[in-house]
Amino acid sequence: MPLSKIDDPQRLRRLLDAVLVIERDLSLRVVLETLVRESCLLASAQYAALGVLDDSGSSLSEFITYGMDPAAENLIPERPTGRGVLGLLLTDAKPIRIKNVSEHPLAVGFPPNHPPMTSFLGVPISVGERVFGNLYLTNKLGAEEFDQDDETLISYLARAAAIAIENARLQSAVADYAMRADRERIARELHDEIIQRLFAIGLALQGTLRVIIVPEAATRVQAAIDDLDEAIKRIRATIFALETSRERFRESFRARILSLVREMQPVLGFEASVTFAGPLDTLVDPPLANQVLQVVREALSNIAKHAQASTATVSLSVAPDELTVMVEDNGRGMVGERSATSRGIGNMESRARDLGGSFDYGSSASLGGTFIRWSVPL
Repeated sequence: MPLSKIDDPQRLRRLLDAVLVIERDLSLRVVLETLVRESCLLASAQYAALGVLDDSGSSLSEFITYGMDPAAENLIPERPTGRGVLGLLLTDAKPIRIKNVSEHPLAVGFPPNHPPMTSFLGVPISVGERVFGNLYLTNKLGAEEFDQDDETLISYLARAAAIAIENARLQSAVADYAMRADRERIARELHDEIIQRLFAIGLALQGTLRVIIVPEAATRVQAAIDDLDEAIKRIRATIFALETSRERFRESFRARILSLVREMQPVLGFEASVTFAGPLDTLVDPPLANQVLQVVREALSNIAKHAQASTATVSLSVAPDELTVMVEDNGRGMVGERSATSRGIGNMESRARDLGGSFDYGSSASLGGTFIRWSVPL
């Protein structure tokens, strides 16, 4: 159904304002949270959510909600992953409207403490053939179910969300490309200029050596020639490392962590510092890398929402049999009951538990705020 069939100018204006949010200089998370909120208001729904697909495209890696009281939401023990009715959009990326979701043949029920939900509208977040996730709305207000106008309006919002996700990924790819370009330039300059100059200096010194009469002076010149040879060998090794690591670095675990930290900078108000220790790219496989990225995102999001911090550090290290993630900040620390009820804390704890690992948090001795330590076996 085209927008021309919708005759409510206020709803059309609200749709336009919501879509234009992708043009503003905001982080991807803020844009998606805005679109979820606006979809809920635009379609007069009680609840709305946006699920982002993981790399496999078969389950949800993120689930952003709107309409539910945060305290009540924290009591729900598990986040949706794409089972049941939500899985319909994963297998067949087409809009779906249901009068009562609980009566659908694929319904799997709700977890404990989940609010009751009846009417349902689900729309894929896609650009062309690429599907990035899904937009969900439940409990139509003032009517028994969502109608065609709702589906049309939310479909346009879903396209805006897809464009925002695609733009963020393209920006990350551009940043990685720029980094690779810098590495190529450095390698080229090392080879074309530095090595050639060092080689020419070495040849000149060898020619000079033949006419030096004083033995001590000859010894010093020979030592300088040997040092130049060693320097050339090391530079050539560096060039080789730069050239052979280009493609590997593009999709490396370290590169994805750095990209995530850059993405979170607008939300935090500063860029967290990152340190790596050990052969992370060798020992961390893709499924575990996806889990770690979500843990780091969750930790930095918590800092942005609650800590009032101005500094944060992210440290990742691997031993032969364990991966450890440590995130610290200089904020106000755990306040009130937040430490016990925070959904972010619960999510990170459950991820560690599911992987047979451990999770703990407390006051940071080094920065004065809060630390979280997330460890899992390799």
